[in-house]
Amino acid sequence: MGEAMIRTIVEAIHSSPTQAVVYLSGGASVALGWLMSVPGASNTLLEAVVPYSRISMVQLLGRVPSQHCSQAMASEMALLAYNRAVKLSKPGFPVIGVGFTGALATSPPKRGDHSRFFLSMRASDRIWETSVTLTKNLRSREEEDKVASRVLIQAMAKACQVSGTFDSGLTESEVPDESEIQFSEEQELEQLIKGDLCFKVYPFSKQAYGSDQDRKIILPGSFNPLHDGHLKLLEVAMSVCGGGYPCFELSAVNADKPPLSVAQIKDRVKQFEEAGKTVIVSNEPYFYKKAELFPGSSFVIGADTAARLVNPKYYEGSNKRMLEILGDCKRTGCIFLVGGRNVDGVFQVLEDIDIPEEIRDMFISIPAEKFRMDISSTELRKKQGGVDKRKRENAKEDVEQSSK
Repeated sequence: MGEAMIRTIVEAIHSSPTQAVVYLSGGASVALGWLMSVPGASNTLLEAVVPYSRISMVQLLGRVPSQHCSQAMASEMALLAYNRAVKLSKPGFPVIGVGFTGALATSPPKRGDHSRFFLSMRASDRIWETSVTLTKNLRSREEEDKVASRVLIQAMAKACQVSGTFDSGLTESEVPDESEIQFSEEQELEQLIKGDLCFKVYPFSKQAYGSDQDRKIILPGSFNPLHDGHLKLLEVAMSVCGGGYPCFELSAVNADKPPLSVAQIKDRVKQFEEAGKTVIVSNEPYFYKKAELFPGSSFVIGADTAARLVNPKYYEGSNKRMLEILGDCKRTGCIFLVGGRNVDGVFQVLEDIDIPEEIRDMFISIPAEKFRMDISSTELRKKQGGVDKRKRENAKEDVEQSSK
C-alpha cells in the first residue's frame, strides 16, 4: 500500500508544472529511483547529481566544506540546485532546487552520534528546511535510506503543491524539525543584486509560442523607458528566428555604473507587466556571461552593440582574446540577431561592421526593411525631460497669474 501511494504522489509531482534539480549526498538514493522510474520524470527532473566523494563536493561548492552533513550544507546545495534549475528550465516554469545531505548507518556500525539527515528546498520566493535524527541501531542502512527518501518525496510534493500523504516510516520519537522562510519580492531582488540568485523571471506574457520554447529570443537593455521600438524589434526578431520564446532581459548590475536599486528594478519591471511581456532580471552585464546563463539563446542587439562586441578595444586591446571569448559564446549555441541603429546620425546595419570570419555565422542581420526605428531610450528621456520642464514652467506661470 505504501509503495503504491508513493507512486501516486510521484505521478502527481510529474503532472505539476514544477521542474527540479536535485543534489544528493549521503543518502536518499531510493528517492531518485522512485522519481525516475515513474513515467513523466522528464517533466520534473532537469538534472540529478550525487556528489558523493570529497572532491566531487568541493567541485560542486567551489570550496572545501567545513562540515559535510549539516543544515547549512543542505541549504547551500539547494541554492546551487535552484540556480542550475532556472538556467535549465523553460521560461516561466516554476522551479525548485533540492539539497540533501546525510550521515546514515554504516557497516560496521558507527560510534557516537545517531544517524541524521538534512533536507533543503529552494524556490524563487521561499526555502523549506527539514532535519531528522534517526534512532540509533533501529534500522539497516537500506531502511534508513528509504525513510530519508520518503521524507524527500513528501517535501517535493509540498513544494509542487501536490496533495496527499503517506507514512514516512519515522517513529513517534523521530520528529522532523521543519521550517519555512518566505521572501518578499524586494528580498529576492536584493539576493539577485548580491549574486545569490542568478536571475528572476517575470512571466507576464500569456501567449503560447509553440513547442520550441527551450530557445529563448532575448532582447537585453536598460529599458529606461521601454518603448515601441523595443517591442517591435523583438517581434521582428521572432519572425527572423522562426520560433522560440521571446523575452526581454534587464541586468540589475552594470559594467561601468552602480547597480540598479530594488525600487528602480521594480519600476522598470512594471512597464513589462503593463505591456504583457516576459522580462528576466539578471545580474550579468557582459554578453559572454549572459551566454552562460542562457545557453542556446538568440540575443537581439543593435548594430552599435555588435560593433562593440567585435572591437578588440573592449578586450584589453587583444584580438585573440576577443575571438576566444566570443568563441566560448558560440560553443554555448548562442547567436546574435542584429538590428539597424542610428549611430551619431548615421544609420548602421550589420553589413557595415567587419565581423571576423571565425565568428561571422554567429551574427544574423535583421533587414532594415523589416525593422527601422531611429529613436532611442536616451532620446525619449531627453524629450520627456523637455516636456516635464515645459509643464513645470507652465504651472509656475499659472500660479503667478492666479496670484495677481
